Amino acid sequence: MELSPVNDIALLGIGLLTGVTTVLFGFGGGFVAVPVVVWADAALGADAMRVATATSALVMLVNAAFATAVTQRRVLAGLRGSGVLMLLMAVGGAVGALATRYAPDGLAHWAFIAYVALTIIDLLLRPGFLRPASPVGDDGEAPRPLPAALGAPVGAVAAFLGVGGSVMTVPAMRRAGHPMKVATALANPLTFVIALPAAAVFLGSASAPSAAHTPVHLAGLIDLRAAAALLLGALPVIALLRRRPPRIPDRVYAWSYIGLLGVVVLAMLVAG
Repeated sequence: MELSPVNDIALLGIGLLTGVTTVLFGFGGGFVAVPVVVWADAALGADAMRVATATSALVMLVNAAFATAVTQRRVLAGLRGSGVLMLLMAVGGAVGALATRYAPDGLAHWAFIAYVALTIIDLLLRPGFLRPASPVGDDGEAPRPLPAALGAPVGAVAAFLGVGGSVMTVPAMRRAGHPMKVATALANPLTFVIALPAAAVFLGSASAPSAAHTPVHLAGLIDLRAAAALLLGALPVIALLRRRPPRIPDRVYAWSYIGLLGVVVLAMLVAG
């Protein structure tokens, strides 16, 4: 693939942002990577969204694996007993990735925008995210585990849209009683189990038909050069922020999460 130096620099810069969102919001890079790869690979036309979704899966896989590896064990203990949930997420991830191969052109793009927009509305209006029914941690009760039944649908939607799953798991864990810093940290291992089978499916898929007429060279449906540029920017940031995490008040943290979702919706509208 022969991206221009401007594209390379832009992807590297966005990679820095994906590192920040991986640590602070558990996104693994998906929400940030999808709009920027749609922009960088616009020459693919209708196939740009498929390639962006696939590339996002690989970026999320690596970012989430690294972020999980440097997360404290006592934090990860919050997922103890979630084996069935994670298994179903992996199955859903494979199904969602396969579905992108047969979806009509443009469906994933507009579904991405609609899903994130509806999520923002839900977080603003329904109690439990910005306005918990009781202050997080004040009732003395342990946070509730996520229902295993959420696994397959979360994995399928996350892989189909390239969003990783944190947009579903973070609000759910927040409403279950976790503070934002824990909910976002636990989103990374959940993103990993979704992205692993999804990335494998995308790597084994036939390249996008439009790629034959553009300078974009793919491995399956994944733009490896774009993924490498994003990861080159992200991984050092993840290592730094995990060692020295910023201290953000819980309510400000929650508002920041919603604000980032809003920025992503605007970016996808512009990219479309």
